[in-house]
Amino acid sequence: MPLLTRMLNAPLSIDVRRGAIAALGELLADKRIATEGRVAIAVGPGQGDQIAEHVRPSLTACEVFQVDGGTVDAAVSLGSKLRAGSYEAVVGIGGGRTIDATKYAATLSGIPMVSVATNLSHDGICSPVASLTHDKGKGSFGVVMPLAMVVDLDYVRAAPERLVRAGIGDVVSNFSAVDDWLLASEETGEKVDRMALTVARTAAEALLHQPESIESDRFLTVLAESLVLSGMAMSFAGDSRPASGGDHEILHAVDQLFPGTANHGELAGIGAAFCYHLRATHLGIGAERLTEIVSCLRRHGLPVVPGDVGLTGGQFAEAVAFAPRTRPGRYTILEHLGLEQGATLKAVDEFVEAHGG
Repeated sequence: MPLLTRMLNAPLSIDVRRGAIAALGELLADKRIATEGRVAIAVGPGQGDQIAEHVRPSLTACEVFQVDGGTVDAAVSLGSKLRAGSYEAVVGIGGGRTIDATKYAATLSGIPMVSVATNLSHDGICSPVASLTHDKGKGSFGVVMPLAMVVDLDYVRAAPERLVRAGIGDVVSNFSAVDDWLLASEETGEKVDRMALTVARTAAEALLHQPESIESDRFLTVLAESLVLSGMAMSFAGDSRPASGGDHEILHAVDQLFPGTANHGELAGIGAAFCYHLRATHLGIGAERLTEIVSCLRRHGLPVVPGDVGLTGGQFAEAVAFAPRTRPGRYTILEHLGLEQGATLKAVDEFVEAHGG
């Protein structure tokens, strides 16, 4: 009999709305997550402790652990505590760093993880990838996707606006990642998972032309759901390919060469815009998408060119040249063009001149 369908990993529950935290205890009491209610809670700085207090009364056994940053060491330390406590599940409450560290710790411990996001800075809130720092910089690690996720818009509104806006840049960078994947298929024969590709691109399309901004619950809901869809696309593909192309190679290079420059989503947006500039000027395609992305970033107050995040053209060109080394074996517009140093700097200067106003 032919195979008529396939099994896809997806969260057990997705709850994006105002007041969603009030139902978190009920969610954790679901026997599919914790049969006996032995749940650990991992919180980062900010609003995590406050949310944890909402959960305690609903659980028979619960312990709260502080996560000391988004590092491999912090994640391994948390993983050791989770194994020692024989917990059935862990709830990660906080921003991207806390969520990523908790995902990694849950994977090490072999228990499910529930993601409770307090900001919308990137698609890590529901992805099978954890971005963590270590002695040699920052790396991406494969982890199990969260079993359930909660986004309470009341808490998102209390987060710094810059972190919320950053998620927009991460979502629209899906366009660049998808086109890089298709380019790799054409040039190297790399297999494309069309289901994952469709989900990633749909997430970006849903956000691109939204007329409202982060002041609107409607917009925040679309942003949160787009980030979730991006994470699910990566889960379907089995890696980060549908949401990480030359754009993310550039952001990882900036993180390594010029740490602390800007956050993940901001750099993803700049990287996507520059990659489309390369497509438009060297391949003669993508100019319309470039205009759409630049317009979206500007409309939401996000950086577009290197100077917007304090980088010189030379520094950004250095990062672009270094970028392919951050993802060995991945084929993107950067590997396809293989620009020399002088040509890269020229491309950056042209990009800044065209879009720096």
